[in-house]
Amino acid sequence: MTEHVPLTEEQIAAALAEAPGWRREGDEITRSYSIRYHGGVAMIVHVADVERLISHHADIDLRWGRIRFGITTHDAGYKLTRADFDLAERIDAIAAAHDAQPLND
Repeated sequence: MTEHVPLTEEQIAAALAEAPGWRREGDEITRSYSIRYHGGVAMIVHVADVERLISHHADIDLRWGRIRFGITTHDAGYKLTRADFDLAERIDAIAAAHDAQPLND
């Protein structure tokens, strides 16, 4: 599957330019949002439903008042792939639907 082919550094830079708010941390892209705790739980369920459908998932860290997503492709040796940026775009849409506010950390 072409979505699980690791991206080149140039492709990663281009994909990050099209994913405002997401930042690279090694071979992972991350983004955090401000959201009330119970809203974060609802958001996680929504994201998990989409992840199940696309067979790709993020690492999720929910804390009081904030939620963080970290995405990499485990099946590609923990490298960044097109699937990671697709999931990031989907998470942004879900976050907007749950009134989560992006954080710049």
